Amino acid sequence: MNKFKGTGVALVTPFAENGKVDYNGLEKLVEFQISNGVNYLVVQGTTGESVTLNNEEKVAVLEYIVEINAKRLPILFGVGGNNTAEITEKIKHFSSYEIDGFLSVSPYYNKPSQNGIYQHFKEISLSSSLPIILYNVPGRTSSNISPGTTLRLANDFSNIIGIKEASGNLEQIMMIISSKPENFLVISGDDALTLPHISVGGDGVISVIANAFPKRFSSMVQEALNSNLDIARKKHYELLEIIHYLFIEGNPAGIKYLLKLINICSDSVRLPLVNISENTAKKIYKLVAGIDDTLV
Repeated sequence: MNKFKGTGVALVTPFAENGKVDYNGLEKLVEFQISNGVNYLVVQGTTGESVTLNNEEKVAVLEYIVEINAKRLPILFGVGGNNTAEITEKIKHFSSYEIDGFLSVSPYYNKPSQNGIYQHFKEISLSSSLPIILYNVPGRTSSNISPGTTLRLANDFSNIIGIKEASGNLEQIMMIISSKPENFLVISGDDALTLPHISVGGDGVISVIANAFPKRFSSMVQEALNSNLDIARKKHYELLEIIHYLFIEGNPAGIKYLLKLINICSDSVRLPLVNISENTAKKIYKLVAGIDDTLV
């Protein structure tokens, strides 16, 4: 599934100051990604504040991005949750849209066993013929998809074609990479760990910082995939401290502030998220000002 190798960008959902979706900002954001070298778009993941969009907004945002994109880049659509029956119905519904696959987060809050996680994704796999990428993010779900469960799903279902690994556990990631089927993708879910992830055999990243640095970050990813690690390492360290401060008060408040700085959209977020503090904003501003003007 080469279309999901390299840099996918987890798109934010721009909001106007009145809280409504800012479609002008969304268009600017999508065009910015396409013109600066990212490989695919990820719509309505965590970074897109999908949990605070109602169903009408989710449909409208997806349809608008599909229209703006005009099939120029693959689209991965986020549909996940902890109610298996509801998620499978949504996936059946959205399988008719002009998308290229689904990103589905492991069930959160109810903390299923490994067999429960397996059965959940089995039902999702059977509900669509489109490619499915698992999303493991224990810091948000309070449960981890073990390497054994990931490999079991990878071997048992041909349309489960990869995993976005945001466990932060490189040993776990290496265990998956060492035993996975040949074409199964292992994608970084942590911007700061993307370079080491690729260096041990990973296939790229679904990135937050690429919203604001699409050219620079996707270039780093491509250099790493091409085994040009000296070049990739330099680009990695240019952004590492910024990545730290983007996440220090939560995502996507940090990246939205940065998008405001480069005039893509406002930094508005929906409650219970709030804007970053003045101190963090000053730190991000100072760090970005220290990068040369080829930063995008």
